[in-house]
Amino acid sequence: MHIDMDKDQLSTPSDLRSQAEDRMRAKWNKQPSPRNEAETQRLLHELEVHQLELEMQNVELSRAREELESVLARYAELYDLAPVGYFTFDTRGLIREVNLTGAQLLGIERQLLLHQAFSGFISYADDRKLFSHHLETVLHQHGIERCEIRFSGNDGRALHGQLQSVAVTTPEDNDVYILTSIIDVTLQSQLKIKLHHSHVQMKSTVRERTAELNRANAQLTTEIGEHKRTEASLQGAFADIKLLSERLLEENIELQQEVIRKYTFSEIIGQSEAISYVFSQVEQVAPLDTTVLLLGETGTGKGLVARAIHNRSTRKDRSMITVNCTALPENLIESELFGREKGAFTGANTRQMGRFELANGGTIFLDEIGEMPLELQCKLLRVIQDGEFERLGSPHTVKVNTRIIAASNRNLEEEVRAGRFREDLFYRLSVFPITIPPLRQRTDDIALLVSYLVSKFNKKFGKKFETVSRETLDVLMKYPWPGNVRELENVIERAVITSQGTALQVHDRFDTFQKPEQEQDLKSLSELEHDHIVQMLEKTGWRIEGPKGAAVLLDLNPSTLRARMRKYGIHR
Repeated sequence: MHIDMDKDQLSTPSDLRSQAEDRMRAKWNKQPSPRNEAETQRLLHELEVHQLELEMQNVELSRAREELESVLARYAELYDLAPVGYFTFDTRGLIREVNLTGAQLLGIERQLLLHQAFSGFISYADDRKLFSHHLETVLHQHGIERCEIRFSGNDGRALHGQLQSVAVTTPEDNDVYILTSIIDVTLQSQLKIKLHHSHVQMKSTVRERTAELNRANAQLTTEIGEHKRTEASLQGAFADIKLLSERLLEENIELQQEVIRKYTFSEIIGQSEAISYVFSQVEQVAPLDTTVLLLGETGTGKGLVARAIHNRSTRKDRSMITVNCTALPENLIESELFGREKGAFTGANTRQMGRFELANGGTIFLDEIGEMPLELQCKLLRVIQDGEFERLGSPHTVKVNTRIIAASNRNLEEEVRAGRFREDLFYRLSVFPITIPPLRQRTDDIALLVSYLVSKFNKKFGKKFETVSRETLDVLMKYPWPGNVRELENVIERAVITSQGTALQVHDRFDTFQKPEQEQDLKSLSELEHDHIVQMLEKTGWRIEGPKGAAVLLDLNPSTLRARMRKYGIHR
């Protein structure tokens, strides 16, 4: 709104002083003449005080006037330069006031717009009626009213304006004015129109595409019906093909190798439910850095499962270090695992890194963890918990980032109850236990394993065995395999060496074996091995190493024999 400041309403300091002097003279004229000089002096003093007060008030009034003028100037600037067009209309719709932004919307100088009818800038008759109705509504309703109209400026450019109006009454002359703000929404309106056209076009496209899909669906339904009829007509032929495929699978090694490749997981071969469950567990845990405990009988392939976990982990590009806890001498296990400093013990002439340091960033596989001495289990527990240890003979702590996979053919829970294995270490290792099933629980895999092993030893020995009879496979599948896959591998290797012709002939006798319960089978084997070792030790006078030692008679490495003695608790 345009603002005029009435400067005559504010008196100058000289005017205020004249008015004060006139009042003072009038006051003196009313008062009686002073009776003495003292009274006159007192009155002069009061006059001077009043004069000072008037001067101070004059200064305050001047400051207030300057501040008022500054505020009015800022208000006028904000009003003119606002991003919204502000109009003041009278009740007939004539423009009484307009800011610079409003004048720019219409493209006409502000002075030329005054007393002009705003309806003259509205392009369409419908919008003029809408504007008139808008003014009437604002005059008769309390509050803010809104509408949207189209109007054009002096340059003929069509604009869309969003109006927001309110009626006010001036206190001076009690006249009614309408204050209106106009926002240019031309771009938004154009975008709305484009969006509407796009929506209509999209609906049309969707209808067309839906019709095409319905036609394709009808055609597909017809094809499915034809396919079902064709499938029903081929059921008899499919049954014959299936029987022929099974017969060829039994007789032809090449076809069996295709099946082997299909059911090979890393280096593990199998398709039975028992081994498939192991595969799914490996897939679950391999990408994580979780500690894994592999349980199972000797010869079930715990090492292959550990290798599969490592190869599918994020550490596959780093080393996997294998430690066989039964093959390490008891007095060297600690230095082998954690390393040693030069001079840590007699014969330690050089500094040596341990297996955990070698596996830093990769995986360490602790096979037969149940054979680890109790005094080292505590140190292993610390490595699992904190990832740190000290080399033998060194006070400095070494930190490593190593994933641990442990394996055991023992029942570690029984070892814990017997006091031969730490309970806290057992729970740390068995975060994700995986039990490898024995071969007698996965007889469906024996045919695949036999085919794989025959191909393996054909290449090794230069043989060309092509078939394995159904009778031979039946015998192999009925045998309980106490030595599991390792025992089967030995049997097939002997058969490849001794067989003649192109058909594999297994000469081992399995008819004397009966399939015992698992616990009885393991117990009898353990007792047999225990008794045999004791007999050889007694025969050699408890000598382990040397040409006349028990290790030579048993065809074992001396360290392996010592590990077996610790396993079975054999003492002299």
